[in-house]
Amino acid sequence: MAHTTSEILWLKNLLKELGFIYDDPVPMHCDNQAAIHIASNPIFHERTKHIEVDCHIVREAVMSQKICTPVTPSSEQRADIFTKALRGKQFDVLCNKLGMIDIFAPA
Repeated sequence: MAHTTSEILWLKNLLKELGFIYDDPVPMHCDNQAAIHIASNPIFHERTKHIEVDCHIVREAVMSQKICTPVTPSSEQRADIFTKALRGKQFDVLCNKLGMIDIFAPA
């Protein structure tokens, strides 16, 4: 999450320098509810003291409303199409969500 947050912040700054201002929080979809809770909760507990400094990057971006972290179920994670072997129906659903079409399908 920290790497993605850094990428989002870098892209927002680049767009700002180019004259495109986008003040709304950028949604960073995640299916790990524990990671979302740790990133959005400013209170540290004994169980989370081992977490690296990366957590602070995400937490600061969430608190300053530069990003938001909606919970996205694993079945709807679009990135899975690039990282996992999926069954036919799930593959078709994710291809559809990405706007991919079969250029060889009969018209």
